[in-house]
Amino acid sequence: MGIRAVLWDVDDTIFDYARADRAGMQQHLASEGLVDGYASVDQALGHWRKITDQHWARFSAGETDWEGQRRDRVRSFVGRQLSDADADAWFDRYIVHYEAAWSLFPDAVPALDLLAADYRHAVLSNSSLHNQERKLRILGVRDRFEAVVCAAELGVSKPEAAAFHAACKALGLPPGEVVYVGDQPDIDARGAVDAGLAGIWLDRTGLGGRPELIRITGLDQLPGLLRGDTRFGAPDTFG
Repeated sequence: MGIRAVLWDVDDTIFDYARADRAGMQQHLASEGLVDGYASVDQALGHWRKITDQHWARFSAGETDWEGQRRDRVRSFVGRQLSDADADAWFDRYIVHYEAAWSLFPDAVPALDLLAADYRHAVLSNSSLHNQERKLRILGVRDRFEAVVCAAELGVSKPEAAAFHAACKALGLPPGEVVYVGDQPDIDARGAVDAGLAGIWLDRTGLGGRPELIRITGLDQLPGLLRGDTRFGAPDTFG
């Protein structure tokens, strides 16, 4: 049987996380008086993202909880010990600037509109339900998705097969009837394929390579691909 549902990543797939993160960090550094500690906003953001990856890996391995990884990110970034309350307050101030820059990619809603009649939709994210539910509501698209499934509540994250299977279970569909769309070739597309789903890598920057993966460079290509258009390397049965 063909694909019946689209399972979506959120950050850097339908939501322009990278732009919001940069704009939020720029404002936050200025308001916290941290600008002089870095040669540029990009350097600070690179440091923040490296720290985020490190502490997310600890969270994924079960070495800390959701709040703990956020607090440790703040402590690592500022380079000093902070109480839990002070770390939470620092992160909350950053979130204000970050959320002020939130926006969907321009191709997100048109793609959802074109697919709405023919496919069911849900979200699987390596974040928390609180964060992503709120984000999708503010961005005006929460009602497009039957379910939002997140790693913080599951206790397992992509690319683990259990994360993908939990989202399929939420839809009541077998993995073979679900396609996953995300911006990370290994965490998203490869992980989905290994879990028995179809996987599509959304390569917005045109990085290329990875011929073993189904790849698109914009969500405008997704409806044709799902409906059997083979121009992007999809098998004839994909639809």
